[in-house]
Amino acid sequence: MKPIIGITIGDPAGIGPEITVKALSNDRIYDICVPVVIGDYEALDKVQKILKKEIDINQINSINDVKSKYGVIDLINLNLLTSNSYQYKSVQLITGDASFKYVIKGINLAVNNDIHAVVTGPINKEAINLAGYHYSGHTEIFAEYTNTKNYAMLLTGGNIKVIHATTHCSMREACDKITKQRIFEVIKLAQEGLNLMGLKKPRIGVAGLNAHAGENGLFGWEEAREITPAIEQAQAMGIIVEGPIPPDTVFVKCQANQYDVVVAMYHDQGHIPLKLAGFKLDLATNRYVSMSGVNITVGLPIIRTSVDHGTAFGKAGEGRANEESLVEALDMAVVMAKNKFNL
Repeated sequence: MKPIIGITIGDPAGIGPEITVKALSNDRIYDICVPVVIGDYEALDKVQKILKKEIDINQINSINDVKSKYGVIDLINLNLLTSNSYQYKSVQLITGDASFKYVIKGINLAVNNDIHAVVTGPINKEAINLAGYHYSGHTEIFAEYTNTKNYAMLLTGGNIKVIHATTHCSMREACDKITKQRIFEVIKLAQEGLNLMGLKKPRIGVAGLNAHAGENGLFGWEEAREITPAIEQAQAMGIIVEGPIPPDTVFVKCQANQYDVVVAMYHDQGHIPLKLAGFKLDLATNRYVSMSGVNITVGLPIIRTSVDHGTAFGKAGEGRANEESLVEALDMAVVMAKNKFNL
């Protein structure tokens, strides 16, 4: 049985609909899963005109109606947009509202076991807040609508995997959130996430918060008071984990395959090395020739993976978006669904 994967198209004003169409132009996707798009017919119709290709869109009301055939996009059409109701490249209430509702539909389908995983296209945080939904991103939406208390963002790109103790908050707030309990929870979530990826005994490296991982208290006390006790607690459970390791070396060690994943203390500490490993920009053309990376929310009762980039308003509607990250997110969702559901 092939897993059924729901794909939310993200903010229609961005590149989400385009990368969805491009990803589903790859026949291999239909060999490994049953892709079901959640979005608006209008958004996909705009894309086919830009790309100058005819797309067979099968609008369905139920998962039972899917054709799952290469060359056909099975679409759950929420019918929230009309041809003149939005434009590319800008923050708009209508597209923020639509992108949020696509996500909620995907969550509901997964919670009800109609699909095995949700893969999300990029949303715009400003747009969803403008529409009245006050969340800092996908992760927080999924957590609230699945009643999940302990969760974390796990990113994979190139040969680096990173899981975050804190994400969308100020640096001041991030420092306050680095507690023994939170670090311990994230170490366990790292193990859970990599188990779903097929790694039975993952090796986990934990980054320090301060320069030189605190240098025995010289540059900060968080390592000694909060991070080290959490690591020791996880080790006592049999988890293979080491640290705290200075942030400027732990990712080098992960890239060299000493660790399978790194626990990062804050957003940019994890995102910068990951994007250096997976993103490649060609200055001559000002195009990303590689956008490798997958965003996974670990700890949920359902599987959620996503692209590791934003809506890219600057290139939206121009037909030059790179679908690589979405393809990788689909591949990861398939692997995790097979392991979770024994497919």
